[in-house]
Amino acid sequence: MIKENFIKLYENSFRENWSLPALTDYSKGTTFTFEEVAKEIARIHILFDECQVRQGDKIALTGKDCSRWCIVYMAAVTYGAVIVPILQDFNPNDIHHIINHSDSTFLFVSDRIWDSLEEEKIENVRGVFSLSDFRCLYQRNGESIRILLKELDERMNKKYPNGFTKTDINYADIDNDQVVLINYTSGTTGFSKGVMLTGNNLAGNVTYARTLDVIFRGERMLCFLPLAHAYSCAFYFLVPMAFGAHVYFLGKTPSPKILVQAFEEVKPHLIITVPLILEKIYKKMILPQLNKRTMKLALNIPLLDTRIYSQIRKRLIDAMGGNFREVIVGGAAMNQEVTDFLFKIKFPFTIGYGMTECAPLISYDNHKEFIPGSCGQILKGIMEVRIDSEDPYNTVGEIQVRGENVMKGYYKNEDATENVFTEDGWLCTGDLGTINETKRIFIRGRSKTMILGPSGQNIYPEEIESKLNNLPFVMESVVVEKNGKLVGLVYPDYDSVDGTGISYQDLPTVMEQNRIELNKLLAPYESVAQLQLYPTEFEKTPKKSIKRYLYSNY
Repeated sequence: MIKENFIKLYENSFRENWSLPALTDYSKGTTFTFEEVAKEIARIHILFDECQVRQGDKIALTGKDCSRWCIVYMAAVTYGAVIVPILQDFNPNDIHHIINHSDSTFLFVSDRIWDSLEEEKIENVRGVFSLSDFRCLYQRNGESIRILLKELDERMNKKYPNGFTKTDINYADIDNDQVVLINYTSGTTGFSKGVMLTGNNLAGNVTYARTLDVIFRGERMLCFLPLAHAYSCAFYFLVPMAFGAHVYFLGKTPSPKILVQAFEEVKPHLIITVPLILEKIYKKMILPQLNKRTMKLALNIPLLDTRIYSQIRKRLIDAMGGNFREVIVGGAAMNQEVTDFLFKIKFPFTIGYGMTECAPLISYDNHKEFIPGSCGQILKGIMEVRIDSEDPYNTVGEIQVRGENVMKGYYKNEDATENVFTEDGWLCTGDLGTINETKRIFIRGRSKTMILGPSGQNIYPEEIESKLNNLPFVMESVVVEKNGKLVGLVYPDYDSVDGTGISYQDLPTVMEQNRIELNKLLAPYESVAQLQLYPTEFEKTPKKSIKRYLYSNY
């Protein structure tokens, strides 16, 4: 068990960093100090008290990254409730399902997302609040939330007649072994896996980050990854808020042009990113220069190539604000060409490894110790790793881990929980790899069917297939990744085709219309680029499951 209590980390941080800036909405230019965050949390706690929210009750949260998103998250966990972050890219049906499956009783949501939801489909929700200003968007019959909100200032003054001060911060006494967060890896009924993370899991990540010396009190970070992901939430929110650092939320689509401008203005001290961002910067800023004929000639001249690489490194560092110690990459596999080039020019980056079930960190190396091909050492004193093979140093096997960061299980899904752990208590990551003598992990492939999207999103092909198989003239399907895009292989329902008199030559047109309809049911990052007709039924196991591995390179 981690010594530091997760809730007390923030109780202490608010007191110690009272006057420092904590959260800034970059596009709006609004900033909350740690004092102002603490006061907003106190107001929400009064609301929870008046609404008789109990410790352990679930609070759902979905919307664009912003300061108030973080305030709601922190208010829920410091009250003793369980926060349920939902990716804003999920479609309305998935959001309905997660709210219901998690047994959430309150919802904090962006106005835009609320407009797409239907209150009759979330009958157990007592109240819905806007993330823009915390006003009540909906209250269930018999509730008096809107009246309570009108009286909130009065109740705040009554509870704190001398004003709210740092001595008034006194959060819930919650043991580290209690669940504080349920993070859903997907949305669709039948595939939902709500990862139950405890205070100990989150404290393990936060306290380990403190030993790395990569971000300090009063320093700045620029968040441009979705906070509903465990990776972004841990290192763009929980870690800096525990350390007294200052986080800016981009609030815009992180195109290279927008990012470079924001980097220049914020000048972050640490950058957390997914491979896609660095790959885009490499392709747009560096590759065009490298492909010039004169540059190619110059790079073949000894000593001159070293100076050129040094200039490229400086230009790249300057483009990212010029003030950071390190760039940490995670969430997906990085293009090997980009990795090799950045390592060659001695750019200060490293690649880590984690998963939602570990809240999320499993392994990490400082950029000075980073070895291309690896994703860092297992967290010393926090986690253990083993490879399910006879020779873990040379023979690929499944990567299995255990330790302080490993989840409690999947919410209301005992079968999935049982299947993901070995009989002796190790978490099966579903990834294949080897380790070396220093416990560095080298990922060689994935045994899971999950596909990682370009920004680190989890894509589950079975969910897409279940929707695709319900469309006209589709007998069965397999969704695969091809050149970075999702492609659906479809074996048509020829009996239905014959029954309607449609020509076989018309099937490609029909499937294109199916693709358009399918994408309306999916999150943007799940969009299928093409449906290809497959000539025969797919080969299956004795249990009638499709042998997916046969089609991964189709």
